[in-house]
Amino acid sequence: MHYKLNTSTNWKNEVIRKSDLLKKKFRKRNKLIMVPSSHDITPAHLQENIIFIGNILAAGNKVLIVSKPHFNCIKAICDAFIPFKENILFRFTIGSADFNILKFWELNAPNFDERLEALKYAFNAGYETSVSCEPMLDDKIDQVIDQVLPYVTETIWLGKPNQLTGRLSINGFKNDLVTMSRGRALMKIFSDAYILDLYARYKNNSEIMWKSSIKKVLGKYGIEIENDNLRTQILSDCTSVAGVDSFVVA
Repeated sequence: MHYKLNTSTNWKNEVIRKSDLLKKKFRKRNKLIMVPSSHDITPAHLQENIIFIGNILAAGNKVLIVSKPHFNCIKAICDAFIPFKENILFRFTIGSADFNILKFWELNAPNFDERLEALKYAFNAGYETSVSCEPMLDDKIDQVIDQVLPYVTETIWLGKPNQLTGRLSINGFKNDLVTMSRGRALMKIFSDAYILDLYARYKNNSEIMWKSSIKKVLGKYGIEIENDNLRTQILSDCTSVAGVDSFVVA
């Protein structure tokens, strides 16, 4: 929810928050600018997003584009910003390779195959690419890692769902027995034993990064992960400035 402007029922209805943002001139910032942070980039407002991103890039800024990627949207963005490709990093959210799981948890979002094709297109077009597996949506995240790794130039982030049942309740699913039950079952998957085993499998892979939900578990067992890799600074050096966070809300 975006500052109480949205409800669980109208979130799916995308509208332009401020049309004048498409004309906004941005100043050069020292931090990476993340877009969007409310609604995803979808075909409904693709052209507005391209204009918006272009205005940010025109000032010499670096942009982190975060999305559950629609192939046609990513292709259009890649094709539009070839001269700016060195200032763009894509981060695609892919929490499972299972069609049915993605359909349940991320209704109307692209399936795994489409997200993978979007990743491949951005990679082959010469853009910097990364993947966020936060939240992981099943216990088969290896299937995602194995398929995306050849097309990732930066990092793959792994993380547990954060306060899942609480978020489901807030978003209107408190009395939805099926969804709440599946939420509790999903959280049970990510036991300490599972996280420790996951870490053991990928601890020597420099492209795998760990979100705080996993580092918290590892810390209980004396495993400390230093975020001294320069690539991990992208999160701490990323900003959403006024008017940049998103111009599309419900």
